[in-house]
Amino acid sequence: MSYKTADLCDDFSEKVQILGSEFQSYGKKKSFSGPIRTVRVFEDNVLVKEALETVEAGSVLVVDGGGSKKCALLGDRLGEIAQSRGLAGIIINGYVRDTVELGQLDIGIFALGSMPLKSKKEGKGERDILLTFLGLDWTPGDYVYADEDGIVLAKEELR
Repeated sequence: MSYKTADLCDDFSEKVQILGSEFQSYGKKKSFSGPIRTVRVFEDNVLVKEALETVEAGSVLVVDGGGSKKCALLGDRLGEIAQSRGLAGIIINGYVRDTVELGQLDIGIFALGSMPLKSKKEGKGERDILLTFLGLDWTPGDYVYADEDGIVLAKEELR
């Protein structure tokens, strides 16, 4: 089912958290939604890969990379894993690389920007925890709706 964040804000303003267009879109899908799964890392994408390989199809993986501009947390290989596993999308409070290839993937990918340097591979971070960034609380199991107008978070699926 397709949703517009503007319509969700009109219909459910008292039930949602709202974020404007701080992110850039890198995947082929410009609109996506699903239940949230979370990862917190810093300049290390081992747990991002692990999450992409294990979260449920239809989920949106939300990655808090602390907004670091020093390296990318997602590139074409991880994007391909997400697409093959049927994730609805990925939202990264950080950077991506391989943007031309990501743009060919049939998945939603939002990130702060692009950076060609790959991340460390130390396996540090946390999964399935409450994340707070850009003024929003990203809770595992809550729902996220994203499009080119912005992002809407809700405690339950909005219909």
